[in-house]
Amino acid sequence: MNTFFLANTAAKGGNNMFMWIVFIALIAFSYFFVMRPQKKMQQQKQEMETGLKPGDRVMMSSGLYGKVDKVNREDQTVVIDADGIFLTYNIRAIAKVVEHGNPVTKTEVQENETKEENKTETSTETKESTTAEPEASTTEDADEKDE
Repeated sequence: MNTFFLANTAAKGGNNMFMWIVFIALIAFSYFFVMRPQKKMQQQKQEMETGLKPGDRVMMSSGLYGKVDKVNREDQTVVIDADGIFLTYNIRAIAKVVEHGNPVTKTEVQENETKEENKTETSTETKESTTAEPEASTTEDADEKDE
């Protein structure tokens, strides 16, 4: 299509001013709608990576959610705590910071573990009490039938 316009203008003896305007408009379009937004996104990602600290909840590019445990700036790695499973990723694998938080201390982890243990103990006790009641009623029914 460009050769058609060039051949047309050369045959008429006109200048190439229209082609220059189209060329400049194309460059302006690609700069404002492609290059600038991409630079802004790169800058935001760089700021997110430099502001990353232990305790932040993050989403990885794979979709895994976890809490940042350690950040190693030299190796560009980050250790993620995903419900007690510690995984090491490249810092570039973080898609976004879900929420900024305070670093988790060992006492908080121990408190959470004891709460979970208490919950499991109470849930097993309620299960045992619900299963014990129907057995007692069936034996009473059997005694009544025998009489």
